[in-house]
Amino acid sequence: MANASSMVRPAVLSDLIPASRVRDVALVVGGAALTGLAAQLSFPVPGSPVPVTGQTFAVVLVGAALGMNRAALSMALYMLVGVAGVPWFADGASGFAGASFGYVLGFIAAAALVGRLAERGGDRTVPRTVGTMVLGNLVIYAFGLPVLIAVTGMDLSRAFAVGAGNFLLGDALKIAIAAGLLPAAWKLLRR
Repeated sequence: MANASSMVRPAVLSDLIPASRVRDVALVVGGAALTGLAAQLSFPVPGSPVPVTGQTFAVVLVGAALGMNRAALSMALYMLVGVAGVPWFADGASGFAGASFGYVLGFIAAAALVGRLAERGGDRTVPRTVGTMVLGNLVIYAFGLPVLIAVTGMDLSRAFAVGAGNFLLGDALKIAIAAGLLPAAWKLLRR
């Protein structure tokens, strides 16, 4: 007869790894490191102080894979270590990274939201994954744009154009990739 713990369905992909504090610490640190690595995939955008990076893709994947609490801790660690001087923000930056720092703050909230939605099955089908990832990206913009405006003095329409509009196509591509990967991973694991 199976015990109760073996019958519990995993809420997120990382729950498939046997539970321990070591696992949780490794996942939190690994999520922060993945985001730091993805930040180095950075391409300048003419006319914008915010580059295109792989960070948002890492943030939503970390959120979906780790769940709300571990994902939020992972992004908070990413931010704190970067502020402390590790050059793993976009373009090897560290500290309070100026015009793009609001996006880094948004990573914490976005990872928490995506993680919570994933815990409720928001990454199990393509349509639900798309919805989850869109919401996560909107949260990142909601934090990023006000800081961009405050630091640069841009008006809202200009800030939206250079701080969100320039990234919509890339974010759509990242969301499409996540919408292919996450439900496929769950389907594979159900076999």
